[in-house]
Amino acid sequence: MHGTPFFLPENNFYVPDRNRYNLYRPIIATVLQKQIRASIISLLILSCNREAINMIASKTFKFSILLPLLLILSFLPIPKPANAETELIVFAAASMTESMNMITDVYKRSAPDVKILFNFDSSGTLKTQIEQGADCDIFISAGQKQMDQIDISADPSVNTKKLDLIMPATRFNIVSNKVVLIIPKNGDPDSIRGFQDIITEKVSLISIGNSDVPAGQYAGEVLKNLGIWDKLTATNKISYASNVKEVLSQVSTGAVDCGIVYSTDAATSEAVKVIAEAPKGSHRPIIYPAALIKGTKNEKTASEFVKFLKGPESAGIFKNVGFSIPRQDK
Repeated sequence: MHGTPFFLPENNFYVPDRNRYNLYRPIIATVLQKQIRASIISLLILSCNREAINMIASKTFKFSILLPLLLILSFLPIPKPANAETELIVFAAASMTESMNMITDVYKRSAPDVKILFNFDSSGTLKTQIEQGADCDIFISAGQKQMDQIDISADPSVNTKKLDLIMPATRFNIVSNKVVLIIPKNGDPDSIRGFQDIITEKVSLISIGNSDVPAGQYAGEVLKNLGIWDKLTATNKISYASNVKEVLSQVSTGAVDCGIVYSTDAATSEAVKVIAEAPKGSHRPIIYPAALIKGTKNEKTASEFVKFLKGPESAGIFKNVGFSIPRQDK
């Protein structure tokens, strides 16, 4: 038997390292004894338990038959418990943030199992997201144009892509709004008294929404109908914002001298003052349409929430923040 060799440089050959072998011999013997004992026990078990082996083989065969069924069942939807929460996704114009959150708090009392998830942004952005396939159950726009662009029953000159994303017979007008001119709360109300002052030296910068934002579209209509749009653009006095909330922020922080927003947005901020309301006839009526989106997985829940939005409790909240309730003729 040869142990681990070691090298003797002066003789230039190998000899067994007997001291090292003697050191590890007890350990090696113990390991071998354990292995032999385990092997003997395994043989005894196998020889005495043929019935057990047959049983295992039989169960394995049965499992192989059940396996495809289990795989099929794994792909079937698991039914929700009776008290499971239903999530309702609502895309709403940014100017509805405060009122919709208040309405949801009230609605939760009568529908505790419904969780409403809001996406507040400009109506143009929300429309684009829906068009691109974003999950949405209810869409509330601050302008008819954005709703028309995805409604197959709307004017083809507006719905140029022939999009059919609105569930039939669910569209209605939920609220109406007004356009107002605001300044920072600490601003001098005598310096800017109305829309005509915007083109004077009293104003260096005014904030309005982008052209794809309903608030910006209405502001543009007002300024054009008052004959001051061209002068503002020629002197680079306009600061464009991505939505009406951004306009409100620019004015409240004093980043601009004034801004044009909805009356409801002005009412939510203590950091701005309303100087004037847009003259009658200077813009189209500001009507907010709402509708269910085709393909919603929660049509019943969405319809129940819409019914609540049309009810007296919601109407009271809308009026308290400055909205008006239009006639339900559509």
